[in-house]
Amino acid sequence: MALIVQKYGGTSVGSVERVQAVAKKIKAFARSGDQLVVSVSAMSGETNRMMALAKQLQDKPSLREVDMLLATGEQVTISLLSMALQQIGCDAISYLGSQVRIVTDSEHGKARIKSIDDHRIHNSLDEGKVVIIAGFQGVDEQGHITTLGRGGSDTTAVALAAALKADECQIYTDVDGVYTTDPRIEPNARKMKSVSYEEMLEMASLGSKVLQIRAVEFASKYQVPLRVLSSMIDNPVGTLITSEENIVEQAVISGIAHNKDEAKLSLIGVPDKPGIAFKILKPISEANIEVDMIVQSVSAREGLTNFAFTVHRDDFNQAKSILQTICDNLGAMDVQSDDKVVKVSLVGIGMRSHAGIATQMFEVLHNERINIQMIATSEIKISVVIDEKYLELAVRSLHSAFDLEKG
Repeated sequence: MALIVQKYGGTSVGSVERVQAVAKKIKAFARSGDQLVVSVSAMSGETNRMMALAKQLQDKPSLREVDMLLATGEQVTISLLSMALQQIGCDAISYLGSQVRIVTDSEHGKARIKSIDDHRIHNSLDEGKVVIIAGFQGVDEQGHITTLGRGGSDTTAVALAAALKADECQIYTDVDGVYTTDPRIEPNARKMKSVSYEEMLEMASLGSKVLQIRAVEFASKYQVPLRVLSSMIDNPVGTLITSEENIVEQAVISGIAHNKDEAKLSLIGVPDKPGIAFKILKPISEANIEVDMIVQSVSAREGLTNFAFTVHRDDFNQAKSILQTICDNLGAMDVQSDDKVVKVSLVGIGMRSHAGIATQMFEVLHNERINIQMIATSEIKISVVIDEKYLELAVRSLHSAFDLEKG
């Protein structure tokens, strides 16, 4: 008998009919003799609807009260799913995060899980019940309801799997696995049978929207086998996310990620002195703006340097205004900005043992006359910033050049 934790997202439970379809899938698993714990999100669109209601009352609603409000979305879903299972003869019971004591810190809206009391869950499993638990939510030490942030149901499921020492955590969503790149850009993108935690972390951080980064981090830390599957098809296989040593054939490049939310800012002709990077980035950081890629290069004028970095497009205008003030204070020559750039990244644990990957990537882009504006590397990834009009061409060309469609 295996213990499986499953998670169903908002799209999967977006209507009564879909809740009933999910119930049938769960019953089929229960028939096999496996013990099942299921974490669910609020119905699709429900979180946005409730936030809109809150903002009709307050421009900046209290974070504590927002958590109280948003946590009701999952309460609706778990009770409906439990009813649907009972209706088709599958014994089930639903619990809120507070009822199974998913204890978090007190950071409302972005709480982190500290511990889970698994006794009530195990007791219900031993009684032969399917246990349905509200994702996305917990409770702090003072008893206040907290939420884990958008996509937090993934984290709930992985945390439950870790606490229960589950055999596998299955994330059901509207895609049927992790692909070598976005199939909407490259029709020849291939669904991967398996990918390492490290690669999935890189791909998630570089723009892949399949899984929440914190969920992958949790899975990696506690070595929870994680599988991404589609709730819309029968008998899905999906993609297994596991430790590197469990992957039999390690491809040099596993996938290509991209991020359209990039914007580039450059400070031209800055005095080349110690501490200049700190003086530029400190005001940006104090404005709670995250900086991604950073490049410092020698200016054509002696004693000067150019400093470029990228931020999220949502922060572009604010960062640009701050940088203009920094420019004036430091006596720099100019501020240059571009919010029409994208980041394209190669990811693969095979890079560790293969030379020449960066050269091949740059050659492919050169042959397509795509100018590289910035470069960043790590042990298993290479990222470049390019003009956004070349995004699809770059992804398709790189996908073909590294034979990713062949597997």
